[in-house]
Amino acid sequence: MRHIFKMGLLLGSAVLLSACGEKNQQTAQPQQQPSVPVGVLEVVAKPQNIKVVLPGRSKAYLVAEVRPQVSGIITSRGFIEGSDVKRGESLYQIDSATYKAALISAEADLTKANAILESAQAKAARYEALVKQNSISKQDFDEAKAAYKEAKADVTVAKAAINTATINLQYTEVQAPISGRIGKSKVTAGALVTANQADSLATIQQLDPINIDIVQSSTQLLRLKSKLKAGKLTRSDDAKVELVLEDGTQYEQIGTLKFSEVSVDENTGSVTLRAEFPNPDNVLLPGMYVRAILNTGRDPQAILVPQKAITRNSKGEAMAMVVGAESTAEVRIVTTAEVIDNQWRILDGLKPGEQLIVEGLQKIRPGSPVTVTPINADGEAPAADAK
Repeated sequence: MRHIFKMGLLLGSAVLLSACGEKNQQTAQPQQQPSVPVGVLEVVAKPQNIKVVLPGRSKAYLVAEVRPQVSGIITSRGFIEGSDVKRGESLYQIDSATYKAALISAEADLTKANAILESAQAKAARYEALVKQNSISKQDFDEAKAAYKEAKADVTVAKAAINTATINLQYTEVQAPISGRIGKSKVTAGALVTANQADSLATIQQLDPINIDIVQSSTQLLRLKSKLKAGKLTRSDDAKVELVLEDGTQYEQIGTLKFSEVSVDENTGSVTLRAEFPNPDNVLLPGMYVRAILNTGRDPQAILVPQKAITRNSKGEAMAMVVGAESTAEVRIVTTAEVIDNQWRILDGLKPGEQLIVEGLQKIRPGSPVTVTPINADGEAPAADAK
């Protein structure tokens, strides 16, 4: 009986040792990681216009400060503040009584000068005949001839005085020098104004079209020229400019780039560009802050990837995840440029034909096995080919 009991113990111990051995063998074998489904986008290179967004401010196309050209008392104002005025429209009326009197006096002086001229001309003609007959001395003839020329000069002076008096009388009506929108009036009826005074009476600004002064740093300009010279970009002849307003909305009208300053501002280190925009509805007002979108060149082999596919590491470097060897996730350090239509333009780190992981980035780590599903730039699976 005791022998049978010992045999039972030995058999039980053998079974336990065998079970433990199998468990340890299973623990020693590495457990394979499950494959993670991800959405991938094939990296492609294609020609792309490169656009930059630069700050700018609107400026009136024409600005004219209205000033009086004669002195006097303002008797009336002929415009409504903040309204549109036409060139030549009457803005202010200055008391013209003294200028009318000056014109009448100048006209009288001309009449007198003409009478003297007529007499001097007749005397010179008579003396010319008499001197030929030796009836008078040559000196008397010369004096008569000189008096005639002097009378002619007096007539010219009188005519000039009439012209001046007429101009001054016209200047008593202060007219709009340009068409545009006039601001507030700085004087009222009864105010005394003087010719060519320092303070303007009002300001007129032409708002359609309107100018946009755009600021570009000299560093950006040098970098652009360097890329063009190296052949990384090709020069674009597109001078069209788009605008984003202060509230973030897109301005409906398209502008044209007119010129670039030839010098750099020493205080800001920037160059000013000027664009001209139609402004039929007066949406743009002088001094308004805007963002201008310019086409600076064309990249013949541009790589664009969705913004969500690019992350940053602890060093601040841009990273992308691609499908590497044996269908595993592989991290790439990339160099980004500007954002175009919610996509990063990649300068270095990715090559055409590679599979960029766009969806499922939160579930994977470098080296994780992945199961790929092709998607398009909008994150959707490409439509199946119609049969």
